[in-house]
Amino acid sequence: MTGRPQNDLLQQLSHADFELLGPHLQPVELEASDILHHAGDEVAAAHFPCGPTLVSFAVPVEDDREVESLLVGREGAVGIAFGGSASLAYSRIVVKLGGTLVRLPLRALEQAQQRSATLQQVFLHYADCQFAQLLQSAACNAAHSIEQRAAKWIILAREHIGGPEIPLTHEQLAGLLGVSRSYASRVIQMFKARRILATRRGAILILDAPALEARACCCNDWVKKHFDEVMGRRHRPSPGISAPRARGGD
Repeated sequence: MTGRPQNDLLQQLSHADFELLGPHLQPVELEASDILHHAGDEVAAAHFPCGPTLVSFAVPVEDDREVESLLVGREGAVGIAFGGSASLAYSRIVVKLGGTLVRLPLRALEQAQQRSATLQQVFLHYADCQFAQLLQSAACNAAHSIEQRAAKWIILAREHIGGPEIPLTHEQLAGLLGVSRSYASRVIQMFKARRILATRRGAILILDAPALEARACCCNDWVKKHFDEVMGRRHRPSPGISAPRARGGD
């Protein structure tokens, strides 16, 4: 493909490194709920979400439920294994917010990394960041309330979309939180009663962003700070998002 996709990881590559990958990149258009991989599938290609597209890792638990352990947007990629070779998916990888993704065969990535030490370093650094994101997600699920986590996920979706209307249903939010749909609906109703959120068919509308941010945990901020430090970018909070707060303040 020609030109750089709207993906931060690909945008960060040097011209020479991008040229190694460019001929193998294939844009695909996917909709919300489209599945990239089921648990146990062989993963032979990486996918780079572009623009507002979001992809989630859904880990199965008991009672036929799934818990969203990770959301990946334009800042990264899914399906990248250490060494760049094919691996097995541990979780279900599903499109949460539809849009464009760029597909890259892992074989092509592996060959490119063998030709470029700097390209290999970029993806090793990204693997570190994704692992940190998983650790923070596990800590968040254990330490923070449903209200804090719901606010966090909605803010994260807003950052990727760039607007106050989030195409997120109660059922999708329930999946992010690992709770029943009725529980997620009660949380949304609480936010609506405080005039922080409103709902439209298939969407959530943010009415009071500062109030929503005040009720969110700081996990998003800590993950972004780590991304910026490891990937070599100076940390700049997104518009409307405050700098990281002390961890003990939640």
